[in-house]
Amino acid sequence: MKAMVFDLDGTLIDSAPDLWMAANRLMGEADLGPIDLDTLKSFIGNGIGRLVERCFAYNDQRPANLEACIARFRTLYGEGRYAHTRLYPGVRDALEVLARRGFNLGVCTNKDEAPARAILEQLAIAGQFTAVVGGDTTAAQKPDPLPLLRCGALCGATPDELIYVGDSEIDAQTAAAAKVCFMLYTEGYRKLPVEQIAHDGAFLDFALLPPLVAVLGGAKARHAD
Repeated sequence: MKAMVFDLDGTLIDSAPDLWMAANRLMGEADLGPIDLDTLKSFIGNGIGRLVERCFAYNDQRPANLEACIARFRTLYGEGRYAHTRLYPGVRDALEVLARRGFNLGVCTNKDEAPARAILEQLAIAGQFTAVVGGDTTAAQKPDPLPLLRCGALCGATPDELIYVGDSEIDAQTAAAAKVCFMLYTEGYRKLPVEQIAHDGAFLDFALLPPLVAVLGGAKARHAD
């Protein structure tokens, strides 16, 4: 294995509080009711456009000016400066261990590339990543395999040299479409039980990821022999 690519929201970072606050500011401006945090978490994963659409649908609305509402959400989200977004426990140490082992690291997310990069910088982990591919970087978004394959290529890896780490059904579908190995972080924003999400390995603590990757690599080497 040459590279590991990570999803962002719900995998490396808990971004839901900032997305939630921006969403409720937008709902307030539209004179619509607030959305609770757990419900907002269930809207995350398909990019900002779908998140905004789901927020209005939650209030039984579909605004005629949806694109303007999406643009307004982007503004509100950026104004919050991601103040409540945090790394999940153990992420920083795990990235350092994997980088020392020679993996090229990347991020493939449906979040727009600019805020994704800003958050990585703010959390002081941007330097760990060879590539960042966002929801507006390529012509497609996950679960289409294009963004993941682009990120893997930027990290110097073919699909069979790549591990994708994510937290959701969308990430699992993306990995399957790209024909790459998939590791499931179980403490993110998934909707289904773990056993209903296809994965090659699962972990609930980032301290467990480097040893799990080592075991997977050994198993792949034995299978190749």
